[in-house]
Amino acid sequence: MSTEYPPAHVSFGKAADDPEAAGSAPAGSPAVDTGEGAAARKALTALRGEVAKAVVGQDAVVTGLVIALLCRGHVLLEGVPGVAKTLLVRTLAQTLSLDFKRVQFTPDLMPGDVTGSLVYDNRTAEFEFREGPVFTNLLLADEINRTPPKTQASLLESMEERQVSVEGMPRRLPDPFMVCATQNPIEYEGTYPLPEAQLDRFLLKLTVPVPSRDEEISMLQRHASGFDPRDLSAVKAVAGEAELAAGREAVRGIHVDPKVAGYVVDLCRATRQSPSLQLGVSPRGATALLATARAWAWLSGRDYVTPDDAKALARPTLRHRVQLRPEAELEGATADGVLAGVLSTVPAPR
Repeated sequence: MSTEYPPAHVSFGKAADDPEAAGSAPAGSPAVDTGEGAAARKALTALRGEVAKAVVGQDAVVTGLVIALLCRGHVLLEGVPGVAKTLLVRTLAQTLSLDFKRVQFTPDLMPGDVTGSLVYDNRTAEFEFREGPVFTNLLLADEINRTPPKTQASLLESMEERQVSVEGMPRRLPDPFMVCATQNPIEYEGTYPLPEAQLDRFLLKLTVPVPSRDEEISMLQRHASGFDPRDLSAVKAVAGEAELAAGREAVRGIHVDPKVAGYVVDLCRATRQSPSLQLGVSPRGATALLATARAWAWLSGRDYVTPDDAKALARPTLRHRVQLRPEAELEGATADGVLAGVLSTVPAPR
């Protein structure tokens, strides 16, 4: 299984002239920020080490989740059962001091079970609203494709407008708010695939890989020495809402050269002309790619975006926004493979 992007070996705090860093900057480039922004980046750098106390070998996925939080986006996690998707999101919430709730999406789950509903109170003889699990900071929508479209659609307003409307009354969701939805990539019997319009609402689609042999040995040794995945007391909160807010503000200040913006547009337009795809990347996808590239540039220690930033984030940002032609699928084509071809053919600015 391929390594997720940004690569796991690239740390948040890489020096600007490190050739291994995605989108490395030339030597002597200016620092990305100082003060609150620098403190926020340092805190988010420490976050990955804390998550690693509970989850082995998923550094790249953690990086993607942090990028989504900085961009106020949502994430679709795809991986086989047993690769710690739930533990990963729960641990992330712990390291950020954020509220976490999990919903198991089943065929009989109703929209009100997610968003909340009006309940008659006998004491006051009035209807009162009881909040559903969506009123949280990090919502894990487990196996989202196992519930019917009506219930899937109940998350659309929450994800896009960050509110829930019941009986015409909008109710704001907490900030930060992020939906982390999971899917099993190999089991499709009895599932309801997400429609393209809802897939497009997810900022990133991250593949959660099976750990390597050494990582799996390390995991077993932890369990043999008494590790309990239900007990996260050893995981410390290293950042919070203030650091996320400072990080978001710093990301908004990242400079985007018109040539880089044009490169992002060219990448997305190339997918619309690919003979292997019946649906290319929408303009919303182009804005998403630019947003994730800016967040990655900031995490990498730069105050500007490079074409390599867009390349590093292209697959996780765009893979769920394209749709293969049936004949291409029969020939063994994949979304990642088509995107790799696009990245190799669209010339990057210098």
